[in-house]
Amino acid sequence: MSLLDFLISPAAAQSAAPGAASPMPSFLFFAVVMAGMFFLMIWPQMRRQKQHREMLAKLAKGDEVITNGGIAGRVEEIGENFIGVEIASGVVVKLQKGAIAAVLPKGTLKSA
Repeated sequence: MSLLDFLISPAAAQSAAPGAASPMPSFLFFAVVMAGMFFLMIWPQMRRQKQHREMLAKLAKGDEVITNGGIAGRVEEIGENFIGVEIASGVVVKLQKGAIAAVLPKGTLKSA
């Protein structure tokens, strides 16, 4: 008796006869799993990225925004890659455009 006899019984090893099973069911299962991953994980992420790019493209001076770090402020200047956000009277912070998490409704900062 060899070591392989403990891992795979001789009867199971011999059952893989010349008429081997078709690989089609395993391929279909793999395709269904990949399609499920696409629709559950990749597609929603791509949709969120598109919405974020559209939000950044519509930014204008005077918009009230909140950053990924939780800092709220008003847009004072907009560049190609950076944005100036006034977080207090006379205090302007330069941030990357991608750091903007959301645009707040007008008047949100005055009520806080």
